[in-house]
Order: sequence, then structure tokens, then C-alpha cells
Amino acid sequence: MVDKTAKDENPRTADARDVFDTVKENYLSTIDEIAKVQPQYSQSISNLQLDYIQTTKNMIQTAFSAQKQIAGTWNYPVNAMYADQFAKQTNELTNNTIRSVGINNQLTINALDAARENMKIYNRTMDAVNEFNTNVIRAWTSFFSAQQQQFFKQ
Repeated sequence: MVDKTAKDENPRTADARDVFDTVKENYLSTIDEIAKVQPQYSQSISNLQLDYIQTTKNMIQTAFSAQKQIAGTWNYPVNAMYADQFAKQTNELTNNTIRSVGINNQLTINALDAARENMKIYNRTMDAVNEFNTNVIRAWTSFFSAQQQQFFKQ
């Protein structure tokens, strides 16, 4: 809180500080409200992803079940050599796809972890910049106060 009992403080300076404090508190309140609903958003997105995965699995099962039934009713002969080759190629393609997805997932997780670490670095940097600016302002204020005191002594 702002100390409003300072004797030498200019009323306009105190008003400016009150405005800055009010705006800062409003921003922080807004961010707090966003943070309150963030877990709900995450859960909703996760639920949607799980439903999408289940729907996709159901769609695949239904489509192949229908194709299998149609192929069974036509009694179309399948060459065993081609069937084995096709099964081998689809297994290889599936394994390569799964490995690619795994690598992509790891890259994405690493990128998110790096972004999170960069946010921490950014926060520390902003703290250091704020401390530096505060020290500069104090130094200049001290210098100007000393100059004013010497001026008034003359």
C-alpha cells in the first residue's frame, strides 16, 4: 500500500501513485480470474481430445467391419502372396508412423519445456531490469535532491 501520511509528498504525486496502484491491482485481478478457469479449460480440452480419439477408433472399427462383411458376401478370392505383402507393408508403415509420432511428441514436449524455462528467464530478467531502473531513479533523485539543497543554501 501507499503511505499517504508522508509530510513532504506532493498531493499530485500521491494521486499518481494511487492511479498506478489501482491499475496494477486491476490487471492482477484480471489475471487471477483467468488463472481460476484455466484448469477447467485444460480439462475440457483433454476431454475433447479423448472423445475425438474414441470417435476415430469407432469410425475405423465400423468402416472395416462393413468392408469385411461386404468382402465376405462376395466370396472374392484373395491371393495369399499379395495379402502377406500388403500386411507386411502396412505393419511397416504403421511402425514408422508410430515412431514419427513419438519423435514429434518428444520434440513438442521439449519445445513446451523450453518455452516454460524461457518464461522463467524472462521473469528473472524483468526483476533485474526493474531493480536496475529503481536504482537509477534513486541515484538521480539523490543527485537532484543534493543539487537542490546546495542551490537553496546559496
